[in-house]
Parts: sequence; structure tokens; C-alpha cells
Amino acid sequence: MTRFELQHVDINGDDIAFRSAGTGPVLLLVHGMAGRSSTWRAVMPDLARHFTVVAPDLLGHGASAKPRTDYSLGAFATGLRDLLDALGHRHATLIGQSLGGGIAMQFAYQYPERCDALVLVSSGGLGDEVSPLLRALTVPGAEYVLPLLCARPLSDAGIAVAGWFSRLGLRPAPNLEEMWHSYGSLADAETRTAFLHTLRAVVDMSGQRVSAKNRLHLASQKPTLIMWGDRDGIIPVQHAYACHDAMPGSRLEIFEGVGHYPHCEQPARFAEVVTEFLGAVALEVGSAS
Repeated sequence: MTRFELQHVDINGDDIAFRSAGTGPVLLLVHGMAGRSSTWRAVMPDLARHFTVVAPDLLGHGASAKPRTDYSLGAFATGLRDLLDALGHRHATLIGQSLGGGIAMQFAYQYPERCDALVLVSSGGLGDEVSPLLRALTVPGAEYVLPLLCARPLSDAGIAVAGWFSRLGLRPAPNLEEMWHSYGSLADAETRTAFLHTLRAVVDMSGQRVSAKNRLHLASQKPTLIMWGDRDGIIPVQHAYACHDAMPGSRLEIFEGVGHYPHCEQPARFAEVVTEFLGAVALEVGSAS
């Protein structure tokens, strides 16, 4: 099987797509809103040299099933636990980006015995502020406007532009490429419905409506790495500093000149920082025992 080829497993009657490779301690990579497992494609090869990497398409996203169901953080966390069970993994380090960071923290609250460490990347759930566009999409009636904004010809045009850049020997900025792919996925009606249910579970017109700030003292019991781009236009970098201050012993890594997708924009550095951090954690655990 090709490394990182998309695979499928049945979880409680729902088809869940995932990618996996490598050996060693398990890393569970959790993508963000309207994302998919391939967002990690640039870092998976480096991480798989040291770890067993598992990157799912969350329920309602990518190639996974999109049922009419619960898209809350708690439901996603339970789904990740069930995926680990199905793949025979008892515990993992969770690396969550954006929405995935909120899900990773929820997993640590619900299943602390199964979470080895946390890596929060441009994470949701750490403050009210969020992109005005995401807030606007929570208003009643957005489900009628979004199909017009994400019509297939428009989303195909964005992908076509990326192809033109490639043929000219150029590559669009990785953060722009990720946003194009996320935007393009919403041309599918089922994906769009799941997206709106997921969004409205965590965001309203005032901003992020689910906060982990009052429970960060619980998460601080896990070794935690916080990674953020200082030019994040979706969730401001100030959330990273506030989270670091609220979690004594956490490590903070700021990527200068980077937006909402550090793992795409600076993949080599991202993989290096994660590997170094988890190596240090392993040494601390070994010396403590």
C-alpha cells in the first residue's frame, strides 16, 4: 500500500477515512473546520520516521461519512477514541489544528488516561475572537447563501488557478492553497450541511462560544506544546500567549510570518519542533520512572 494512502474503517456504522504510516508512539493528527487528513501531507513523512501517525477525516469532512448527527466537540472526541480502538491503539499524543485543537483538548478532558500529550496548533477554544467570516456564517439563513458562494464552478476555478500556478513553475502560498481546498469542499451539499452544524456548535455571531479557558488547569496536567503563526487571520496569536500563561510548564512556539496553517507553511520546522518536544517528554517520563 502506498504510504499515507487513504484507508477506511467502519466506526459505529459510519465510514471513516484515515491515513496512517510509521511505527512507534502514536500521533493522532486532527484537522480543522472544513479540513481533511491531507492537510498534514507535508509533515507526515518526517513524523512517520519516529512515530505511528494516524490522520483521520473527521466525521462530516473529507471522504468520511456525513450523517445527520451530533457534531459537538464531545462527539468528535468520542469518535477519535473509537477510531483508536478500531486501529488497536490504547493511547496517543493529539495534535490538533484550529477546530482540531478544541477537539484535542476535549479528548484530554474526557479520556485523560488515553492522552499522552497535547500539541495545540492555531487552536480554537481559547478565546472569543475568530474570523468575521466564520461569525457571519452562523446567522440564520446562511445555509441558503452558502451554496451560491460555494457553487461548483467557483470552487473549481480556485483549484484551476492553483493548477495554472503549478504549470508555470510557481506555487501559491500554502495557507492560500489550504483555504482553496477547504472552500472547494463546501460545494458538496452534505459536506456543507455538516460544516454548518459543526461551525454553529462552536461559534456564533459574537465569536467562539465554546471555551476551554476555565479548564486549562486540567489540560496543563498533560505535556503541552502550543504552536501559532504570528500572522494568523482566523484566530489571533494573542490566544497562544494567553494559553501559555494559563498552562504552567507548557512550551510556546511562534512561527514568524506564518498564518493559520504552520504545518503547511513551514512543515520542516513544524515536524522538527514536534519531534524535539516529544523526545524531551519521553526523557522526562523515563527519568521520573
